[in-house]
Amino acid sequence: MKKKKRKVVKVTAKDVIKAMRRGGREAEQELLGPGFHSFNKLHQSKMTYTRKTKHKHKDDDDA
Repeated sequence: MKKKKRKVVKVTAKDVIKAMRRGGREAEQELLGPGFHSFNKLHQSKMTYTRKTKHKHKDDDDA
């Protein structure tokens, strides 16, 4: 009986980076859930006008 030769697999730097990115994405989805999540949101000024009551501040009862 002959033994089969094992295929030698070389792990390149490109493969390592790819694996790290995939692991990072999976960890992020475990924390935040599926879908896109932005990390660079602009800070909206308190003076920005909106009619929605959920955006109105409690101390803005001037009206």
